[in-house]
Amino acid sequence: MRDIDELRELRDFDMGSPPLDDETRQRARARLRAAMNGPAPRVRQRRPVLRVALTAGLAAAVAAGVLVAVRDDDGTRTHRTAEPPATSAPAMRNVSAQAVLKGAAAYEREHERTASPRDDQFIYTKEIIKETNQKTGATRSYTDENWRSVDGSKRGWTMEIGKGWWSPPLQKGESVWPPQDWGRLRKLPTDPKQLILSITNEFGGRKTSLDEFTDEDWWNIHFSLAGLLKLVPVMPEGLRPAAYEALGMVPGVKVVPAQKDAKGRTGVAITYDDPTLPKGSVGFGGYFIFDPVTYEFLGFRDVRTSGDGAAMKTYTQLSYLDSWAVVDKVKQRP
Repeated sequence: MRDIDELRELRDFDMGSPPLDDETRQRARARLRAAMNGPAPRVRQRRPVLRVALTAGLAAAVAAGVLVAVRDDDGTRTHRTAEPPATSAPAMRNVSAQAVLKGAAAYEREHERTASPRDDQFIYTKEIIKETNQKTGATRSYTDENWRSVDGSKRGWTMEIGKGWWSPPLQKGESVWPPQDWGRLRKLPTDPKQLILSITNEFGGRKTSLDEFTDEDWWNIHFSLAGLLKLVPVMPEGLRPAAYEALGMVPGVKVVPAQKDAKGRTGVAITYDDPTLPKGSVGFGGYFIFDPVTYEFLGFRDVRTSGDGAAMKTYTQLSYLDSWAVVDKVKQRP
C-alpha cells in the first residue's frame, strides 16, 4: 500500500499544488535510478513478458511523459476505472473498432505532416487539457507545452496540467518505453504486425507469429501501443498509422459511441476491454476519440483522481494536440 500511496502522491497531485515536492522528487528519483541502473532482473524464458512496476519511480517517469519498462517476476499492473459512456449524444452508425482504427490509419497516411529533425534540435508540442470535477461540475483548462530533445541527449521541459519541470536526459544504460529519441522511434517498423512483434521482442518475448501470443502478451501490447500513441504526439512518417492498425489487432479493443471531445464535438471512441479487470473498467489508455465520418483523431478522454479517501476528487480529462514544431532550443516557440 505504501507504493500505492506514493503513486497517488506523485501522479494524482492536487491541481493547486506543484506536481512533486522536493522530498517526494528525491525519493522517486532514487527508486527510479535503482530500478533502471541496478542489475537486470531475470526474465523467464518460457513466457517473457513486459511488466510495469507500480512504484513511485514509475509514477515520476509517467508524469514526465515516459513509461519505464521493467521486467520482473511479480510486477503489478496499473489501471483506472472507466467512467460510463455518455448517453445524451446522438446515436452513431454501428462500426467495429478495427474499422475505426483502419480508417484512422488511412486518414493519417493521407494527412500526416512529416518532420526530419536534426539530433541537436527539440520537438515542441502544445497540448490543451480540459478537466471537469465529476462531483461539482467545475471545469478548468490548461495549456501544456513540452520540449523534448530529438536524440535524448539534452534536458527538456515537461508540463502536466499547467505545472512544468526540467526533465533530465537519459543516462547510459537507461531505457524507457515509449522511446523518446527520434533515432529509436525511426527504427520501429511501420508495418502493424511487425510493429507488434518488434515491441514484444524488445522486451524479451522473441515471438515469430501473432498466433503465439497469450492473453497477457496482448495486454502488454495494448499497454505499449497506448503508451506510444498517448505519450509521443509527434512520430516519424508512417509510425502512427501503423500503431493505429496494430491497436486494432489487439483482442479486447472496442468502440464506445457518442463521446464528446475537448472542443465539444461528438466522436466515436476506442478503448480496451481488459478481461482481467472488473466490468466497466479499462486499462491504461482511456479513450481515443475519432471523427465518426473521416476518422481523424480528435483527442483523448480519461479520468484523473486527486487526493485519497474522503478527500479524493475525480476529474474527467479531455485533451488534444493543438500544435507542434521542430525548434532549436528549449522554450523556443515556433
